[in-house]
Amino acid sequence: MIVIADGGSTKTNWCLINEAGRKIYFNTEGYNPYFSKEEYIVKSLNETLPDHLEREKLTGVYYYGAGCSTEANVKIVADAMKQVFTNAEIYVGHDLLAACRALLGDQPGFAAILGTGTNTCLYDGKEITLNIDSLGYFLGDEGSGSFIGKRILSDYMKGYMPKGLREIFFDNYALTNEDIFENIYNKPLPNRFCAGFSKFLYDYKDQYEDYVFSNVEYAFTAFFDNLVTHYPNYKDHQLNCIGSVGYSFRDILSIVADRYEMGVGKIVRSPIDDLVHYHLEIAGK
Repeated sequence: MIVIADGGSTKTNWCLINEAGRKIYFNTEGYNPYFSKEEYIVKSLNETLPDHLEREKLTGVYYYGAGCSTEANVKIVADAMKQVFTNAEIYVGHDLLAACRALLGDQPGFAAILGTGTNTCLYDGKEITLNIDSLGYFLGDEGSGSFIGKRILSDYMKGYMPKGLREIFFDNYALTNEDIFENIYNKPLPNRFCAGFSKFLYDYKDQYEDYVFSNVEYAFTAFFDNLVTHYPNYKDHQLNCIGSVGYSFRDILSIVADRYEMGVGKIVRSPIDDLVHYHLEIAGK
């Protein structure tokens, strides 16, 4: 039995493939090693993995995760996985490689992640050949949920949000400015905190269409200006994208991509199904 996982900063999607070839899906929280350390990952997995998962029978764990882009971060996650899946061979890779394999398989092209965070790359059908660092939650991540969420929180705190929407926001979250500062500066996982408010925009996009459009368009324009357009010959590629933000606002993403003369390819919320297909049908060729 093997298990394949795609781990974002907020949520991890897992697929167990048992001896009969049956696929069993389940979720846990996300484990970005920039924010979640080994002890936390072990504790969370032990508490949230489904009871029916026979860990001792697993022969392989293929985990692709946000933040798993350095040897040190890969080690944090791999060491945690070894404590939980004691009999399995452990592979830990970057979630950007998972995006490439899910979106492009063994074909070359451009791949992006637009979820809690942002990432982009060129892929040659086997490996990532060029990656412009998005610089993470504090310095970049343009187009991501955390990027959008920070702007929404700023508008709310400064009083720039439309009055009716601001009242709805307070009714939903009952946050004071002090609460927001506490979550951003003193509590763990501030990126996840901020990213959650991108869903608030999505939920009210029909009632406050102009406000939602202007904020999401701003985020995606920054995504193109600061990342996409810096890839050589970017117009020769299609925009292939994975992530809840890119998928939820794919209509706006397509408008912005067209403005930059870039065609739109595959846009999906989660790569797990295509990633399973890659491991079962392509990787063994």
